[in-house]
Amino acid sequence: MLAYTIQLYKNAYSGLSKNSWYLCIVMLINRSGTMVVPFMSIYCIQQLHFSIVQAGSIMALFGVGSITGAFTGGKLTDKIGFYDLQVGALLSGGLLFIVLGFQHTFITLAIGTFVLSFCNESFRPANSTAIAHYSTNDNKTRSYSLNRLAINLGWAFGGALGGFLASVNYHLLFWVDGCTNMLAAVLLLILMPRSKVAKTMKKLDKAVVRISAYKDKIYLLFIVLSTLFGMCFFQFFIMQPVFFKIQWHFSERFIGFLMALNGVLIAAIEMVLVHKLEGKRNGILYIIGGVIAAGIGYMLFNILPPTTITAVLIVIFITFGEMLSMPFMNSFWISRTNEYNRGEYAALYTMSWSAAQVIAPFLGSNVIFYGGFNLLWWLLGGISMITAMGYWYLYRSTN
Repeated sequence: MLAYTIQLYKNAYSGLSKNSWYLCIVMLINRSGTMVVPFMSIYCIQQLHFSIVQAGSIMALFGVGSITGAFTGGKLTDKIGFYDLQVGALLSGGLLFIVLGFQHTFITLAIGTFVLSFCNESFRPANSTAIAHYSTNDNKTRSYSLNRLAINLGWAFGGALGGFLASVNYHLLFWVDGCTNMLAAVLLLILMPRSKVAKTMKKLDKAVVRISAYKDKIYLLFIVLSTLFGMCFFQFFIMQPVFFKIQWHFSERFIGFLMALNGVLIAAIEMVLVHKLEGKRNGILYIIGGVIAAGIGYMLFNILPPTTITAVLIVIFITFGEMLSMPFMNSFWISRTNEYNRGEYAALYTMSWSAAQVIAPFLGSNVIFYGGFNLLWWLLGGISMITAMGYWYLYRSTN
């Protein structure tokens, strides 16, 4: 049994290109420094003495910058290539994180946050395009799962380190975040020299017809559905911890364990799960299963008693929903692209998640204010089921 398990994990991680692993390392370093954003609201209120409304406005500007940055990043990726844009976004983002730490007025911090988010988020379409470029039809879903693994591990490490640094000095967050961004850029330059990358990139053929993502009706439906799912999924990190604290009265330590459980399950299972599922059935079917699993997880809040076992079960449901859906969402958008429009498709997909991240806290807080947590969980479950039906229609339309 042990030998079978070892072989299973070995198979799950084998066959990926060297450059896919390099991109994973760059992402891990980049995300390990992600600590300013999670603590920005607290920093604004406690250190700069902004009002809650002002702090919320700063975070909203971060979301707006993310959307516009993703859009521009996608356009630039298709024009100048994914390599230069990744290096430029990492270097400029790193520099801007450090500069942002010296902004102490609402206006300067607001402008700085928008510009930083714009530059920082332009990295994602380029990175997604690079992963697609260095993967094959047989391993593209696993290549994105490897990238997700790096993001989750980096986020977990960055959050823990950020909490420690914030207790010492909030300005350290800006310096560490900025330096890790620039370190990631340097690593990219060392591990994947531009001269070698240029040899693998095809020159644009002007004779090829480039289909615009904004005219692809099937893809636009997919984007709407992805945004709906994202609005529900982000409640897992936004409103669910609040619920555990004020409604079920769990300790911060146990809530932290539940959040860590999500990352541990992804790190331990997702690559093997994708390896076993990839190519067996149409990926949209797995997306449907994942969306339904997440919806059931939210509805269990109103069905099962408020115990620690229930909380763990809910986290497992939502995490498995994430692991089933998100890797195959990446596969779907890649399948509709070619070398000449991949940046635009990647940008639109990134924008859908950025929009969901902006909408989710507004939706969750207002539903709770007017109808309570119970209404929120039923609503999220209902939206998930409607979204699953939308994906079923997408499946029937593409087969």
